[in-house]
Amino acid sequence: MAATSSLAAPALAQGAEERLLLDLKDGTVTIQFLPDVAPKHVERIKLLVRRGFYDGTPFHRVIEGFMAQGGDPTGTGTGGARDLPDLPSEFTNKYRFIRGTCGMARSQNPNSANSQFFIMFAPAPSLDNQYTIWGKVIAGMDAVDKIKRGAPGSGVVSGPDKLVRARIVNA
Repeated sequence: MAATSSLAAPALAQGAEERLLLDLKDGTVTIQFLPDVAPKHVERIKLLVRRGFYDGTPFHRVIEGFMAQGGDPTGTGTGGARDLPDLPSEFTNKYRFIRGTCGMARSQNPNSANSQFFIMFAPAPSLDNQYTIWGKVIAGMDAVDKIKRGAPGSGVVSGPDKLVRARIVNA
């Protein structure tokens, strides 16, 4: 028995059950990482969180009934982690873009995700197998629902809400 419990502790220490917490103005959002689906994207998010990259970044594009997008320190939708290469897509049939799904934003090139991400307000089947899914909200969706919305059509937000702080915790 003692040998078994001493072997179990390192697995947790290695972060097998790590989750992402996003502190927003209206509460904390808990996101379950999906490393089995998108290992490179999950590792990128973790790296950027550990750097403090996301802290204070705006939700620059927020479309009612669709999604909230952030992860661009410039707030223009054109910024990213310039010192890191873009990521190859990791599309999946295992999960769908439904309420609470977390995906990576990209340009028209499917292999151009870098730092920007989005959280779905509602299902969007048109995104399935077109964008990488890296996580799912498991608590705090009410805080996501309160993110300031952008202009109809474009979703561009004037005076956007910001991601106060991002951190990684063990479950």
